[in-house]
Amino acid sequence: MTATKRPDGIYRYISTPVYGERLADAIENTCAEVELTPPPRDAIIEGLASALSDTEIKKLVTSQRGKRVLVPHAYRLVGAGEDRVILLTCDVHGAGIVPWDLNDRTVGAWTTPSDEATRLVQELVVAEFAVEQADKAAKLAEMELASCGRSGHGQPHAAAALEAADNKHRAAAKVAKEARLEQDRLLSSLGHRRPRPIVRPAEHNGQPAAAFVLAPQPQDVAVHLQRYAVEKLRRAGRRRGYDLVESLVASGQLSRGMCALQQWQIQQPDGQMTKLWRMVAVTANNRALARLDLYGVQAEHLVTGMPSSQWSMPNHNSAPTLLLSLREVLNRISASFNAARAREDAGQEYPAYRAAKITTVPTDIVIGCSNPAALEHLLRTLNVDDHLRGVQPYDEDARLMALWAILVDAYVTDEQLVPALSDAVPKARAADQLNVDGVRAALTANGPLDPLAPLLPLEETPDPVTLRDIAIRAITALVFPDIPAAPEPTGRRQWRDTGKNWPIVRGALQEPAWSQIGKKAAETRTRLWSAAIAQLFLQRGNILSATGLFGVPDVKEGARQDPRSVRTLLLEAEAGKPAAWSALVDRMVPNLIHAPQPLITPGQGSEAGEQRKGLRRSPSSAVAALKLAYTQGRAPSVTRGLLIAFAKGILAHPDVSSAPTAPDGTVPICYGEQGWEPDNRTPIVAGMVLVPDTDGNPTAFVVDKAWFDKTFPPVTTQAAGSAEDEDDGQSGSDNSNSESVMRAPETVAADPRARLNDLRRELPARIELTAGAYERAVQSADALLADFETARRLRDDLEEQPLSADQRIEWMEKLTKARSTAEASVGALQQVEALILQL
Repeated sequence: MTATKRPDGIYRYISTPVYGERLADAIENTCAEVELTPPPRDAIIEGLASALSDTEIKKLVTSQRGKRVLVPHAYRLVGAGEDRVILLTCDVHGAGIVPWDLNDRTVGAWTTPSDEATRLVQELVVAEFAVEQADKAAKLAEMELASCGRSGHGQPHAAAALEAADNKHRAAAKVAKEARLEQDRLLSSLGHRRPRPIVRPAEHNGQPAAAFVLAPQPQDVAVHLQRYAVEKLRRAGRRRGYDLVESLVASGQLSRGMCALQQWQIQQPDGQMTKLWRMVAVTANNRALARLDLYGVQAEHLVTGMPSSQWSMPNHNSAPTLLLSLREVLNRISASFNAARAREDAGQEYPAYRAAKITTVPTDIVIGCSNPAALEHLLRTLNVDDHLRGVQPYDEDARLMALWAILVDAYVTDEQLVPALSDAVPKARAADQLNVDGVRAALTANGPLDPLAPLLPLEETPDPVTLRDIAIRAITALVFPDIPAAPEPTGRRQWRDTGKNWPIVRGALQEPAWSQIGKKAAETRTRLWSAAIAQLFLQRGNILSATGLFGVPDVKEGARQDPRSVRTLLLEAEAGKPAAWSALVDRMVPNLIHAPQPLITPGQGSEAGEQRKGLRRSPSSAVAALKLAYTQGRAPSVTRGLLIAFAKGILAHPDVSSAPTAPDGTVPICYGEQGWEPDNRTPIVAGMVLVPDTDGNPTAFVVDKAWFDKTFPPVTTQAAGSAEDEDDGQSGSDNSNSESVMRAPETVAADPRARLNDLRRELPARIELTAGAYERAVQSADALLADFETARRLRDDLEEQPLSADQRIEWMEKLTKARSTAEASVGALQQVEALILQL
């Protein structure tokens, strides 16, 4: 290899490692002076200094008292609440910044990360490669068939060759079709989205630092996700009222963007792990992508390695390699563009001329923060605030998710997030142990749901179903906060106390006064709730499917959620409690909306146009019909066993990892597609639920909208209201009845055989509920004993006077009464044991 002088020109060359070390020293010393945490030293040298020229670093660094620091005008401190961030303002190489995957405008294109979704993405990458290879083979077979058809006449064995080519083409086409079906199945399993990449704070000497790190991922997966992020970013940018690329060509970048340092851990095909530091555009993502388009650089090459053949150096004849150093990549780009401008035949349409005004771009770079654990959230908040007040419109989903994040931050700022969740879940096991940062990340889909585990009751085990249910309850409580009850009327004008939480919601969402809340506010709040709920599911339905589920009373007075857990509601519904079923349906609504086959969709048209448009029903009609089916069966085929089996399947479907199979082992089909051609049917994916029969056993069909509308036809509002009025006293906040021992009803049904069948079906659930009540009673007695032991020991140690005789007698009478009740119940249980043998 012979050394050559790099061409002179307007495109700057990157600094040498010596200047990178100087910049790292200056940043670390400056952060120490302002008492902030800097990024790791490798991040500064490889990610930041590798995109700056020597001249730029000279402008940023100075000496003070024998050590290098940043010049005062080169950085500024930004505060957001109690968190502080230090930003370095400098001119960065125009191709040195990568668009961030986690752009707030494309938040609806990502789903909550999970191990299952990550596995599906890896399978999807393999399936896409298989489709590409199969299409190539099919094209070659088609060309061979055409060649045999043209040259086969009059030659020996022409017919045999033509038949062989035709068979080969048919086989290749079949393989391509099967590969495409597999790809479609995987895309359907992912809800046609991808799991959001999870970033965590980088570590330096075992402590979190002001930079991000992505989890290790194979190279092909990293390329796939980066291309997907770029595709969604381009789609969001199409709504811009002007051509951003041409604007950069004509005027350059007029405003600064904000960047942070992030590390990609890429596993190469040979098994080697590479760790690459890059700058990511926290704000101005569209401009970062437009700059790469002008330079002719693909974003995935910056994060996984640039093929050296794309930016070859003159007189450089080495074998093609993968360029991992950002410094070398940008130097090659600058040398290529400078050489292109020096040629006499270069025209103004060449990239070297079109990118002339973005050779470098002004940028604010995060080089330190006070709380690295909250850095991602802080940067998202700054980005959302800028975009909500910007000129480029948000998509509805992204705008609502931004407002939801603002609302959660408002609760955190007023220190009401934990108290609000504690009040919403009165039976939480340890609400006082909630981690605010973890809960905030979980509710905004920026982290796992595990931090919500302290909100679960003691009888619930932390699993995906229970954590998602508690997240839905938490979101509902924050969007529709309960307010204190109205005072007794006095005949005079009274001021209504709205509590502590309602003013937080009003201020964050900029709503009118409480007395002016109407239908418009209810619809807006419902859409916000629906968007916040949708992020919890892999399959994302239409957020307008919740229209009408919450009214003006829910917005003004609060949602008034049932405090019972899903497990308790299921057991009580099996035991024949209509109010428990009604509350269970309310918990099932998000699952019905965000299913692989949505069962609740936005209301469109009218039922009068059913023959012309198909059945159209409002979401509230679907919910009312499902509630009414429990107490007033409209068809003999709708039994309690069917309803309970349907509810269990729907509640568990988001976490099913494999596609359902029919009882006979075959592939099931959607109920509404029985008459369709096999090639046109919907792929059967994980999360689909099999239609239960009257006994609750699965069949060979998959639940879809056609089955739901046929099984639960539209009902009138009056009928639905009468069904909900059949309350058993447990729909309110007081759940005392669920603690008591259930007894058989006094009345007997008209058909004794039907009544016997109902009791045989309900009694197992009642036994389990009674056992749970006794377990809670035993736990309460043990806790009471421990408290009395502690009180006695403390009295002996402190030598305090004993309680008065009257108080001791009063306590003993209460305990004696409770013990007598427990002993009497033991006799009743013994009689039940004897009756079981007679059934």
